[in-house]
Amino acid sequence: MTTTASNGLLLVLSGPSGVGKTSIVHELLRRFDGFFSVSATTRQAGAGEIDGHDYSFISGPAFQKLIDGDCFLEYAQVFGRSWYGSPRQPVEQALGKGQLVILDIDVQGAEQVRARHPQAYAVFVLPPSEDELLKRLRQRGREDEEAIQRRFAQSTQEIARARGGTTFDVFVTNDDLARTTDSICALVAARLGSPGSR
Repeated sequence: MTTTASNGLLLVLSGPSGVGKTSIVHELLRRFDGFFSVSATTRQAGAGEIDGHDYSFISGPAFQKLIDGDCFLEYAQVFGRSWYGSPRQPVEQALGKGQLVILDIDVQGAEQVRARHPQAYAVFVLPPSEDELLKRLRQRGREDEEAIQRRFAQSTQEIARARGGTTFDVFVTNDDLARTTDSICALVAARLGSPGSR
């Protein structure tokens, strides 16, 4: 059974790579009448990634043109290389239709979204421990050890930044994916059913 938002809800889901956000997003979309914001990026598509589904892969000049046109809710350069951004128009259209809108973005993006949309509901997903996070990054098998260590270092910085700020409404530790997903779905359902919470 799916649930529909009457006035829309902007859900910001953040957390380090390997913490389970993608699985949580898929379940949220299954349970709610949701819209997932596909980020634009200047990086090359990875193996098996589909343009327009996983990301919208665009050139650097095209990305800059979107920045200049105020077309992003948030954008940032990640690892000092590629740019990522959440297109504003499809998000605002989905909110206008009363949908749950999900953004899977990093902490600096979440901070930008909260500045533009203070009513957004922001959830940060934590790993059970740093050791478990490192293990999960290695198990993904997507990167060499140097890239994994770089991603791990950034992840620990991002966790510290999230904990030290006021951007996030709730922190959820993913020590069991099914239980964590149920918990986040319950939080969203409560938020959707709460007048004045949007």
